[in-house]
Amino acid sequence: MAALCLDFLGFQEALKKMRDVDDKIIYALNNALPTESFKGQGQVNTEGTCRDLYSKLQQSHLSRQDSIRSCITISANNLKQLREKREAQPDDVDIDSQFKAEQRKLRVLQAELNVEDIIKERTYKTFNERCRSYFHAGQ
Repeated sequence: MAALCLDFLGFQEALKKMRDVDDKIIYALNNALPTESFKGQGQVNTEGTCRDLYSKLQQSHLSRQDSIRSCITISANNLKQLREKREAQPDDVDIDSQFKAEQRKLRVLQAELNVEDIIKERTYKTFNERCRSYFHAGQ
């Protein structure tokens, strides 16, 4: 994922794919869990299904957060190097342009952490609404 940090559009595309599990949480829960009218029928292991889905969600969230933080670190280091170059060559327009571009990239990456928090909150809310009768996180 670190190589993708250099290609910001590629990084955003990878994040989008990684967020697929969150985007499809309702679909996954509807397909995996019985509705009220079908609760007594069939052989669905609802606790196991909820446990597995919770595990996938946790892994996905941790992986994305680690990827974003890794890119933030890389960008911050690049920004530091560009700042030093900029101070050494204050009249160099290219370095100034690179510095400003890296600043914007770093801000967007930091905003992605906030987006992650919102997505995570929304996903766990949906998960808990459907799985609270069968599975309690931390068990």
